Amino acid sequence: MTSAPQMHVASLHRYPVKSMLGETVATLDIGYGGAEGDRRLALIDEETGRVASAKQARLWRHLLKCSARIDDGRVRVSLPDGAEVSPGDAAFDDALSDLLSRPVRLARQRPPGASVERADPDLVLAHGLDAEVDAPLLELSEGTPGESFVDLAPLHVITEATLAHIGIDAERYRPNIVIATPAGHPPYTENEWTGRTCTVGTVRLRGMGPTPRCVIPTLEHGDSERAPSALRTPAAENLVDSFGLGRLPCAGAYLEVIAEGTVALEDSFVLD
Repeated sequence: MTSAPQMHVASLHRYPVKSMLGETVATLDIGYGGAEGDRRLALIDEETGRVASAKQARLWRHLLKCSARIDDGRVRVSLPDGAEVSPGDAAFDDALSDLLSRPVRLARQRPPGASVERADPDLVLAHGLDAEVDAPLLELSEGTPGESFVDLAPLHVITEATLAHIGIDAERYRPNIVIATPAGHPPYTENEWTGRTCTVGTVRLRGMGPTPRCVIPTLEHGDSERAPSALRTPAAENLVDSFGLGRLPCAGAYLEVIAEGTVALEDSFVLD
């Protein structure tokens, strides 16, 4: 086992509602289906039955103007105008439908065959957010047990070295765990985690593959402006074969859970 004592948990994140901003936490309980409370809710497009995801920026980018947190066991969603609604409120679906100019309903568990539209990010950047571009369907959570709305895998982890190199805040890449790295640590080393196991806190994980980046990190997040470099930099530097989807710009890694447990800030991250 190769121990890197300087590598440890720098921050922990969960996103209670898919494609909304999330919250930073001090600990995460992690099961085989991912982090507790992470992407356990999503909005469903009433017209198509598909999951609303800002991967299709033309329809759903305003979700990134909302933030969701868990307060005393209840999810609370802050809207761009400062209003707050919670799942279960009579006005919840209507408030989000008004914001998105499209009828949506809340889903608490992933239906069979749940999918999102993944608009081609290069075409979105080239032709604009409202352009109708190729948007193949991505079936959600094919590698994840349970009923959450994660994209491909239970957990997403990224290093501070990769974030600093690209010059992007962690929230744009929506990781669960950010790993602090020693000075001089190279970016994109997450590519090398595929098939390797690691220990963080009391959790054991195994790398599934590099995380392919979509258009979401380039979009406005809350009050933050667009950031095209979040996609263009890894596209120029780190095209990787990823999950059978072809060579895609990648940053970070997806991991599966092989032993459940808890992760806390400052916990060591040790690769086998």
